[in-house]
Amino acid sequence: MGIAERRQREREARREAVLEAARSLVRERGFTGTTTRLIAERCELSEATLFFYFRGKDEILSSLLFEGIDFTAAGLQAILAEDVPAETRLERFWTFLSEVEAEHPEYFHVFAYLAHPNSTRSVDDNVREALARHSGDNLRLLAEILADAVGRERARTAADLVWAAFAGLMVLRETRTNLGAAVHPDANDLRTALELLLGGIAPKDAP
Repeated sequence: MGIAERRQREREARREAVLEAARSLVRERGFTGTTTRLIAERCELSEATLFFYFRGKDEILSSLLFEGIDFTAAGLQAILAEDVPAETRLERFWTFLSEVEAEHPEYFHVFAYLAHPNSTRSVDDNVREALARHSGDNLRLLAEILADAVGRERARTAADLVWAAFAGLMVLRETRTNLGAAVHPDANDLRTALELLLGGIAPKDAP
């Protein structure tokens, strides 16, 4: 291995260590409570050294967003490739989201952060456009999953509804946690929510 290749691998390993520190902090504190100083301390770097690998918190945000989008896209493509009934595909997607939330809650934290005013003001225009394009691609994949159940003319709206329903339930659970209230929805509540969605957007007696 040449010197240049070794340095590149070391740089990639250090960037991954920074992202792993950011992931763990976002899980603990949310994105707004995560700072570059805390990230640097978590991966045992100086803040100045961290800026050698990432230009700032906005670039770390973008990296985590792309990770979450790509992870979700892989799951959607796998579900779409399955030869199963339309309702089963929706059930698989709902289960997949539950697994993502359990294993990578940081992705939902950074997705939710995008709703904050001026959350991407400092993000490069090309990066912002790429994020919008890739996240739009995921919604189109979800619309494909739903098309057989609701019809193509309503599939995009149904995709928005299903995604918003799950994301909203996660926000509600985090809100209750932060207030010290009883935490729900739990797994049973999520199954009930899916049954209600199926009854509303894909009723069994639909023509």
